[in-house]
Amino acid sequence: MPLSRVLPDHYEGLLAQKVHAVVTLMSPFSTPAPAVYPSEPTGFRLRAEFRMWHDDEDINYVMFRPGDTRTPVVITEFPIAHVLIQQSMPVLRKILKASSTLRHKLFQVEFLASLSGDLLITLIYHRKLDQAWEIAVQLLLTELQPLTRSISITGRSRKQKLITAKDFVQECLTIHGERYHYRQYEQCFSQPNAIVNIAMIEWACERAVTLEGDLLELYCGNGNFTLPLSRHFDHIIATEQSKISLNAARINLVENDIQNVHLVRLSAEEVTQAMRAQRIFRRLKELPKVLDQFKLDTLFVDPPRAGLDEHTLKMAGQFPTVIYVSCNPHTLAKNMQALHKTHDILHFALFDQFPYTDHIECGMLLRRR
Repeated sequence: MPLSRVLPDHYEGLLAQKVHAVVTLMSPFSTPAPAVYPSEPTGFRLRAEFRMWHDDEDINYVMFRPGDTRTPVVITEFPIAHVLIQQSMPVLRKILKASSTLRHKLFQVEFLASLSGDLLITLIYHRKLDQAWEIAVQLLLTELQPLTRSISITGRSRKQKLITAKDFVQECLTIHGERYHYRQYEQCFSQPNAIVNIAMIEWACERAVTLEGDLLELYCGNGNFTLPLSRHFDHIIATEQSKISLNAARINLVENDIQNVHLVRLSAEEVTQAMRAQRIFRRLKELPKVLDQFKLDTLFVDPPRAGLDEHTLKMAGQFPTVIYVSCNPHTLAKNMQALHKTHDILHFALFDQFPYTDHIECGMLLRRR
């Protein structure tokens, strides 16, 4: 996203344009008027990554315009980032510029912050990291520590990963007055706009208040929705394919003392095969009872941008209730061409996770006719 598009004074008008576009896109499905959840106009993004551009002994954060990977755009300010990232960027650049050890063949820098005050910086290199780097990075930590309550630095190169303290940030989100603790790892997906993420989770929980029985959740990630939703169902079977996300979800369940969630490492396609009894998976033996003994009346999905595949879509059509959170309105509309034949849309919401872009998150509560 070009920073020239970051226009805080025009935020409300830009959001209204996105809302209108999505409402028009969903109009064939008798969609109710959406509840709209705006973002803060600046300081909202908890993740950021930059290429590092070397010019003799100088070094700068740069980004590239779409379609042009040859012309770097130097980034001196990044107003959409959380204040921790904004404050650390010039300090880090100054230290990198002064240290040939830290600067040498540095390719990319990634920032991950949390509302709780944690900051993790990942330095990615095109060289092997040695003892000199480890010594230099400890001095870097000392310089950055006054900025936040907890700072960690991870160094990466090919087949190498060095961790100074930890390779995750600790997040705490308050959902309807209850505090939930999340471990979010570097280079692992987490929602970048925490305030809007809270609105998304609360919306999903509000939809679940009147539901009964058990929940099947696909693409659970680190348990972002899973933890708060656990209060509204007897049991949750939560599935995820990423090992690192599933490991984080397990840790998060323990840290939040949640015992009615059962995590299984399965892809969406494998879940559909298990639900149809087409395949037997050893991983399902970890469940406290066999799959068909759960009262799975509700399906929760938060798929990647490609949306639901054909087989998962057919399975979704069999559920009495579906809570669908989508990061891509166009694939949601494509999926709705099938789902609207069996389900009505009872609630519709739009969450502006990514201000100043064309992207917006959608939430739908679908009830089978």
